[in-house]
This record gives sequence, structure tokens and C-alpha cells, in this order.
Amino acid sequence: MASDTIDVTYVARLARLNLSADERAAFQSQLGQILDYVQAIRGVDVTGVEPTAHAIRVQNRFREDVTADGLAMDAILANAPQHSDSQFIVPRIVE
Repeated sequence: MASDTIDVTYVARLARLNLSADERAAFQSQLGQILDYVQAIRGVDVTGVEPTAHAIRVQNRFREDVTADGLAMDAILANAPQHSDSQFIVPRIVE
């Protein structure tokens, strides 16, 4: 980071927030603590540590793709209130 502080007034104006002086002071203090924590993390020696996206190894579990027969047309149409020529008949909803 270029500086060790964040201008809370400037950021609040960008976000179009009206902050009171007490709120600005509280946010400035909290953001300062966050920046201190980031600086502490930067001090950790990570040489030889490989970057990871997860804490544990993640692998995809693939199964064999097996084709199977679908349902019979009669069984499907048995659930329809109305059907004709292997198609569902639904009420018209467009006026």
C-alpha cells in the first residue's frame, strides 16, 4: 500500500455516506487495526509454501456416464390433466 492510513472522509464521500465525526473516528480506528493486521501477515515468511485455493486437497469425483432408458410416454402422460398426441395441454395464459 502507498500509505499506512485510509482517508475515511474521502471514502465516505465516494460512497455517498454522511458520517458524523464520531463515526469517522471509529471507522478510522477500525481500518487502522485492519491495516496493522495486514502488515503483520505480510511479515510471515512463506518461502517454499505453494499457493493453494483450499486448505485441503480437493478432487473431482467423476462417475461413469451410463445411458439409461427414460420413462415410457404413457407413464409421463398419465400425470397430465390433459394431453393429446404425446403433448401436454395447458391453459392459454397470453391475452
